[in-house]
Amino acid sequence: MKDLTDTLISPLLPLVRKLDPERAHTLAIDALALGVSVPASRPKDDPALAVRTLGMRFPNPIGMAAGFDKNGRVIRPLARLGFGFVEAGTVTPRPQAGNPKPRLFRLDEDRAIINRMGFNNDGIDRFAIRLARLHRGKGFHPGVPFGANLGINKVGADPEKDYPDLIRRVKHYADYIVLNLSSPNTPGLRSLQGAERLSGLLAAIAAAHEERPPLLIKLAPDLAAEEIGPIVEAAVAGGAQGLIVSNTTLARPTSLRSSFAGEAGGLSGRPLKQRSLEMLREVARLVNGRLVLIGCGGIETGADVVARMRAGADLVQVYTSFVYEGPALIARLKREVLTILREQGVESIVDLKGADL
Repeated sequence: MKDLTDTLISPLLPLVRKLDPERAHTLAIDALALGVSVPASRPKDDPALAVRTLGMRFPNPIGMAAGFDKNGRVIRPLARLGFGFVEAGTVTPRPQAGNPKPRLFRLDEDRAIINRMGFNNDGIDRFAIRLARLHRGKGFHPGVPFGANLGINKVGADPEKDYPDLIRRVKHYADYIVLNLSSPNTPGLRSLQGAERLSGLLAAIAAAHEERPPLLIKLAPDLAAEEIGPIVEAAVAGGAQGLIVSNTTLARPTSLRSSFAGEAGGLSGRPLKQRSLEMLREVARLVNGRLVLIGCGGIETGADVVARMRAGADLVQVYTSFVYEGPALIARLKREVLTILREQGVESIVDLKGADL
């Protein structure tokens, strides 16, 4: 039987795609906030998809990546659509308009997106108020862990002060926290990934927060091979619990066909698939079980999910494929993963972790 959200929303997707991409995104957030085609409760997941990591149970390993719900407006609706976890943000200390428009481009021929949004968001004050209201409400994220993705402002940033302050505002509401140090659209941000700077940043966080939720760092796919090892060691030594591999890329594969291929910004979607998978394998080899890994970048089939798990991921996240396919994507990915598990005689998806390493 066809999924209800698929039946109601899929016919509208061609119409939505005719709109300006940023306008379409805003309408999607508004519709979810109003509960349009959102189930009253989340679908029940097959136990074979459950993952236990970061001290939590994830009903399935497929999460909503940061960037879709920047302001934490639709955490509960996204959970009810069937995601195994939801990450909101990136949120900054002060409200920020972001970069001039147009700044979001659909590369339809490549099933990709280029964005140079520039951390447009309402700021941590409004973000924290929304989290507090949700936290008081019934069924904040029933059975679904929630992550807060944190960044810095384009102007007047003091990372060693800003990140600890941001953590203070969200740590009582978030199940895990992500430091976004890898967006290509905030000048100087990616320099914070360097091992020395990362060590100082994690030390500042440790000094300010004796207790906090698990802390993850989101990495860029454009790191040189020799940079990754020192970053991993700095993350482990600094008390981080995990890494997200990876953010959008500044690279432009020669295979791109869209007329928007030359736009500035971070590229996500299908063209990032191979690079993010290769980087995940390398990071997993260096981590050797010391950190939790979330695979992200170009995931659009159940086979992609399985490939990330076999490459060492504990969990995965989607974004661009959700933009292209809508809520039907989630149920399809889970069906395809379960089919692969049955065909391979594997009892649980966690049994696949690191199988290719």
